[in-house]
Amino acid sequence: MARTYFLTLLLLTLITGLKTHESSAQTSGYEVLPSPDLWYNAVDGIRIGINLKGQVPGTFEDGPHRLDTGVWLGLWFPDNPLSYYIGYTEPITSWSEFGSEANIELISSIRTGYHNHGIALNKRWQQGFDERRYREVRLYNSFEKRFNSEYTPFENLWSEENKFLTTFSAEINDNNRFGWYQIRVGASFQYLNDAYSMFGLSGNQNILFNEYWGLKVRVFTGLATANTAPEYLHSRSMKPAIGWMHSGVTRAKGTIPQSWMESGNIQVAGGANIRGYTSRDIESFQRTCVDVFPADAMCIEQDFSPLLFNSIASLNLELDYWNPVIKIFNEIPYASEFMRFRSYLFYDAGMSLELIDQEPTGSFSNAGTGFSLSINIPDYRGKQRGFVLRYEIPFWLSDPEDENSFKVRHLFGFGAIISL
Repeated sequence: MARTYFLTLLLLTLITGLKTHESSAQTSGYEVLPSPDLWYNAVDGIRIGINLKGQVPGTFEDGPHRLDTGVWLGLWFPDNPLSYYIGYTEPITSWSEFGSEANIELISSIRTGYHNHGIALNKRWQQGFDERRYREVRLYNSFEKRFNSEYTPFENLWSEENKFLTTFSAEINDNNRFGWYQIRVGASFQYLNDAYSMFGLSGNQNILFNEYWGLKVRVFTGLATANTAPEYLHSRSMKPAIGWMHSGVTRAKGTIPQSWMESGNIQVAGGANIRGYTSRDIESFQRTCVDVFPADAMCIEQDFSPLLFNSIASLNLELDYWNPVIKIFNEIPYASEFMRFRSYLFYDAGMSLELIDQEPTGSFSNAGTGFSLSINIPDYRGKQRGFVLRYEIPFWLSDPEDENSFKVRHLFGFGAIISL
């Protein structure tokens, strides 16, 4: 690990030197733009660092030799206080044209207790000058490993095995006579030790009735073979744990207070997204405490597994309705271009596909109402770049266990299940 720290510091020194040597776009063929970074998690404490964007001047993140990197130091000085991310993208000129780039992407990352190193081949096809209408494919070969479980909010959702993965993914974003739609498909194959594979498919359709009323429809299927590591398996209510690594808010324990996560009132959108079962899923992820001595309580790891599915399918529906706050937002000059408030009724339903033996079985559904606030400034490719905050009330569950089916339940969420 000391070698990693040395290489990280060397990289930072070289890049900073490049910025100093070529600081002016007018006199240089390359520029590196720094920005400070400050974040927090329960292991690193306050994490300070620097982000660096490298590009050919005037290309606005759409030219050759694109660099996206960051180096951070955890001020609580844990066992591994230094972390980094490096992404380098080089277009393939012969396969590219305006809006339809092909590129090679190199990635190396050691942060929040997780290794991710790989190389990707990406290709995009954009229709005309509308960056919202596109097709994309990606082939990514990577080495990945969880080497420090202290960062994870729920350790039972992770393995510590070495993984060598080949992942193929494709996405279509377009509109039809009903409105905008999106289709995503992905398949991954893991080769080391006990080999396994995963497959996922989701489709979103927005149906807009008028400015205030509309219906959002989503279907989802997730499949994983036997021996699949728990971070790729599916809960009823949230995305798999590996998906939590894609956001700084959920990447490490403590950014969202752990007591909030353990309360079962915080939901991370994705996966089957049968959101009313968040509390019960979270309860199954936690370790339990037992009384060992009459005057003492000790927490020990129990011989049980979290409630996870190798195969699951679901349907999510959200009906937007008029709300006076929506009208207020729509009348705010400029802000209404990137801020949006929604009020909606929702219904989620899903079931286990029983792909393997001893997989949890059953079907589940819920209904409720919710409100969301989104702030989004799309990137140069028209993709979402922002965040969504949600407050939802799942007031009906089909399988309430020892509760009433109808009950007021409070849920706070991050991210949108249908973000078109």
